[in-house]
Amino acid sequence: MPRFVVLRHDTPAGLHWDFMLEFAGALRTWALQEEPTVTQTIPAHTLPDHRLAYLDYEGPVSGDRGSVSQFDTGTFETVECKDELVIVQLAGTKLTGRAVVERVSGSCGDGWQFCFVSD
Repeated sequence: MPRFVVLRHDTPAGLHWDFMLEFAGALRTWALQEEPTVTQTIPAHTLPDHRLAYLDYEGPVSGDRGSVSQFDTGTFETVECKDELVIVQLAGTKLTGRAVVERVSGSCGDGWQFCFVSD
């Protein structure tokens, strides 16, 4: 089963959470503006794919980009995956349920949102 990780990323610019899903040998990644919680819609934006090493990594990020620590980790099943919509069923230590990441309609630039619904 593919794996996921949510990293708490403390940067010089502020705190965010990186939601990372293992797809095709890389981690598809979104930065969430808030800690993921049940049924709350959180603004997000895409980040470049990350290396699989981040599935298990905690510590400083190169280039003085702060540090990361694991908020949650586990496996997932893909329910739906399109360019502007990803729905996965998470089985994590904190997040067990359905996560939806979708592009916000009518949004300029890189507007996405994340929503999690527990089982």
